[in-house]
Order: sequence, then C-alpha cells, then structure tokens
Amino acid sequence: MNNCQRTLVAIKPDGVQRRLIGQIIKRFEQRGFQLVGLKMLQVSEELLAQHYSSLHRKPFYPSLLRYMTSGPVVAMVWEGHNVVKSTRMLVGNTNPAEAATGTLRGDFSIHISRNIVHASDSAEVAQKEISLWFQRSELIDWECCDHGNIYHP
Repeated sequence: MNNCQRTLVAIKPDGVQRRLIGQIIKRFEQRGFQLVGLKMLQVSEELLAQHYSSLHRKPFYPSLLRYMTSGPVVAMVWEGHNVVKSTRMLVGNTNPAEAATGTLRGDFSIHISRNIVHASDSAEVAQKEISLWFQRSELIDWECCDHGNIYHP
C-alpha cells in the first residue's frame, strides 16, 4: 500500500473528562484507519517536556504542563493511507473558533486552551512522537478483515 503511515493522536484531559473517547475513536474507525496502539496514562512532566520541547520558551508553557498533567490522557497510534494529513483534517484547526463543523475540534471544543486532542503534524514528527509515547512492543502489526475493501492492491 502506497503512503501507509502511522500517526500519534492523544485525547487530552478535557476530552477524557468529557467522556469523548468513544466518539473520537469512532470517527477514526469510520474513516477506515486502523488502531495499532492504545493506552490511558497519567502523563509525566518529563514526557511532556520532550513532546512539547519546541514550546518550552512560550509564555503559555507552564499552563500547558498543568493542563496536560491535570488528568489522564488516552494515547493512540493510527495507521492508514495518508493518515497524518487526513488526521489533521479530521481533528481541525488548533483554534476551535477556526475549526470547521464536522471536525473534532469544531464539534467538541470552544477554547484553544482546551482543544480535546493532539495530532502529529507531519510524518517525521509522528515517528518521533510515537517513539516518545509508545514502546515498540506496545504497537500491534495486524491486518483488519476489511482491508481489501478499503485499499486497492
């Protein structure tokens, strides 16, 4: 399959608290993507420091850390054709006020500081983020029974 990729998606504490986990997973499954990794965790500041290393000097960084450690996060790895780009479209603009209706943020978020989900923004970043959040042994290589109906050989 050409352009088969993996991407990291993390349901942030507000998405978990609002019980949106099932609805978020449903959207990815309906799109035809395959879940290859899933876990719920209380994220450490050490992991977040690595994940958000490019934001370390931003004025909002301390509040971002407080928010991301305020409750559990559901981390997932999704696989599929052009999954990184498609996921960014499915998630919507970082600012929910600018996110289209039908996207996760457009449908479920109100404020940029509580935008329910993180999604890798490029294939390279996805590889880095997946390796931060998951051990190789936590990812499952498998083929779904409807694979032939979704992808042409």
